[in-house]
Amino acid sequence: MNKLEMLQNPKQRKLLVSAGFSWMFDAMEVGMISFIAAALAKDWNLAPQQIGYLTSINSVGMAVGAATAGYLADRYGRKSILLWTLLIFSIASGLSALATGFGILLVLRFIAGFGLGGELPVASTLVSESVSVQDRGRAVVLLESFWALGWIISAVVAYFVIAQYGWQWGFIIGAVPALYALYLRRAIEDSPKFVKGGAGKRASFIKGLADIWSSEHRRTTIMAWILWFTVVFSYYGMFLWLPSVMGLKGFTLIKSFEYVLIMTLAQLPGYFTAAYFIEKFGRKFVLIVYLILTAVSAIWFGFATTTASLLMAGICLSFFNLGAWGGLYAYTPELYPTKVRSTGVGMAAAFGRVGGVIAPFLVGMLVGKGVAISTIFTIFFVTILIGVAAVAFLGKETKGLELD
Repeated sequence: MNKLEMLQNPKQRKLLVSAGFSWMFDAMEVGMISFIAAALAKDWNLAPQQIGYLTSINSVGMAVGAATAGYLADRYGRKSILLWTLLIFSIASGLSALATGFGILLVLRFIAGFGLGGELPVASTLVSESVSVQDRGRAVVLLESFWALGWIISAVVAYFVIAQYGWQWGFIIGAVPALYALYLRRAIEDSPKFVKGGAGKRASFIKGLADIWSSEHRRTTIMAWILWFTVVFSYYGMFLWLPSVMGLKGFTLIKSFEYVLIMTLAQLPGYFTAAYFIEKFGRKFVLIVYLILTAVSAIWFGFATTTASLLMAGICLSFFNLGAWGGLYAYTPELYPTKVRSTGVGMAAAFGRVGGVIAPFLVGMLVGKGVAISTIFTIFFVTILIGVAAVAFLGKETKGLELD
C-alpha cells in the first residue's frame, strides 16, 4: 500500500502533500547553500572561516525565525505564517544571486534563514494538529521525507547547474517557491484545533515562554531543547560541510557533488523506515535507535580512508540521521498543549538552531587550524550521544496520545 494512502482522509493527504512541497523547497534552499559554499570558495577565494560564517549566518536567521514564527503561529494561525515564511526565504534567495560582495550575501542569507527557520516548526505543527491520532506520527515523518526530496534536487542542481553555470543559478532556482505560495494560499486550511481553540486569542510571547518553562512542562522543555541542540548541531556541522569535506579528502568539485548526491538518496528510505517504526514501536524508540546509529555512522565517516568506505559511511549517515529528524518533528508537537504548541516547537527549534550556528563556524575554524576530519567527526559522535541520553532519561512516550 502507498504510504500516503495510509492517511484515511483525502483532505489530510492533500494537506500533507501541499505542506510537503513547501518543506521540499525549504530543504532545497538549505541543501543548495552547502554546494554554493563549495563553489563560492573557489570563485571568491573564501577561507574556511568565511565558509563557516556563510553557513552559520543562515542558522542565525533560522533561530530567530523559528522563535518568532512559532509565537506568531500560535497567535495568528498556522496557515498565514507558513505562507509568509515561504515568501520571505524565496525572495531573499532570489536576491542573493545579485550579491556583489560577501557582506551583502551574509545579510541576504540571514533574511532567507529567517523564513526557512520559521516555516519548519509551523508546517509540522499544522500537519500534527490536522491528522488523526493513529496516523499523526507517520504523517509528520512523511512530511519530513519531503526534506530528502529537496536535498536530492539541490544535489542534482549542484551537479548539473551550479558546477556548469555558476552559483548564482542556485539562488535563482531557490526563488521558485514564491510562486508556489500563491497556490498554497488556496490549497490548505488552518489547523482545526487552532480554529476551535480560538484563533488570535493566544497569550503574549512572554506568557507562552513562561508556560513552556512552568513546572508542568519544564522537564519536557529541557529534554526537547537538549535534543534539538544536539541534532541540529551535528546535522549542520556534518551535512553543510559534506561537499567541502569531500574536497578535503582529495576529490574534485564535480566528483564531490556526485558522491554527495549518492549519499543524499539514502535519506528517503531512512524517512520511510522511521515512518513505519514510529507508529509500531513509538517515538522514543525511533529517536534513540536512529540517533545511536547516526553517531556510529559519523565516527565511521570521520575515520574512513577508502572511497568505498567513505560512500557507505555517508549513505548510513544520511539514512539514520534523516530518519531521526523525522522522529524529532513528529515528537515535539505532541509534547505541548494546543495554546502553546507552536511556541513550544518554535522555541525548541530556535535553541537547536544555536547549534546550527555554532557547528559550521566551529568546523570552519578547526579545518582552518588543520584539525583532522576524524577528530571533528568524533565531536559529532559525542554530541549525538548526549541527545540520546536526554530522550532516554527525560523523554516521555507520546504514541497514541490525543492532542488536547
